[in-house]
Amino acid sequence: MKNNFIIRAITGILFVAVIVGCILWNPLAFGCLFVIISTLTIREFGTLVNRIEGVDINKTITSLGGAYLFMAFMAFCIGAYDSKVFIPYVLLVLYLLISELYLKKQNPVNNWAYSMFSQLYIALPFAMLNVLAFQYDGMIDDVSYNPILPLAVFIFLWLNDTGAYCVGSLLGKHRLFERISPKKSWEGSIGGAVVCVAISFLLAHFFPFMNTLQWIGLSLVIVVFGTWGDLTESLLKRQLKIKDSGTILPGHGGMLDRFDSSLMAIPAAAVYIYLISF
Repeated sequence: MKNNFIIRAITGILFVAVIVGCILWNPLAFGCLFVIISTLTIREFGTLVNRIEGVDINKTITSLGGAYLFMAFMAFCIGAYDSKVFIPYVLLVLYLLISELYLKKQNPVNNWAYSMFSQLYIALPFAMLNVLAFQYDGMIDDVSYNPILPLAVFIFLWLNDTGAYCVGSLLGKHRLFERISPKKSWEGSIGGAVVCVAISFLLAHFFPFMNTLQWIGLSLVIVVFGTWGDLTESLLKRQLKIKDSGTILPGHGGMLDRFDSSLMAIPAAAVYIYLISF
């Protein structure tokens, strides 16, 4: 028990340090990290769904698709390429569809569905981190890298998880979504949200490119959609009858286990930033 706690703690510290360090270091480190994360997460997803009878998706092609989509979004957001950069990705998606006509697999419709879902559920959210990270400074060719917004997504998610766990452990009585996640409580969710809102005041003070109300709004968007993201992955694991999505992170499970909340929080945060910028 003690050894498991130590392993979990060390893994957690390294995990946070790598993400924070790469996001803050420079755009190249940010891009490389999330290309790797996208690839590994989609490959893990492929391994999981291929356990389902009749499902046999191409993990290599779907993983490459996720990696390329992130790089294409990054190139487009920094203005290095126009929308033509997405053409290879469209061709890859067409390949995934057309190839099933010739492979004679047991259930091509399931393969289509899960292959496309891997791109919508995992590849697109990670790619949309670039929307948060790169912003125009008034001129169409004047793009700056702002690591604070993508980092804030993860800070709010981590604080929400921590606050929800602590408050839920002490006060949790009313189940949030018992059918899918019996341990989550309304008290814990509210506690996590309160912690995030409190941190919003600090972020507004040190990073005033958004005002306090906008930071509070961002924190609440991430809390709500992060919770839905967590529940979505819990539902997936219940359907597959597994406890963890993988073992790549000792003591913490797999990539999907660590990034489940972010897969809904990132797109929601990007939409929120666009809405308040009007």
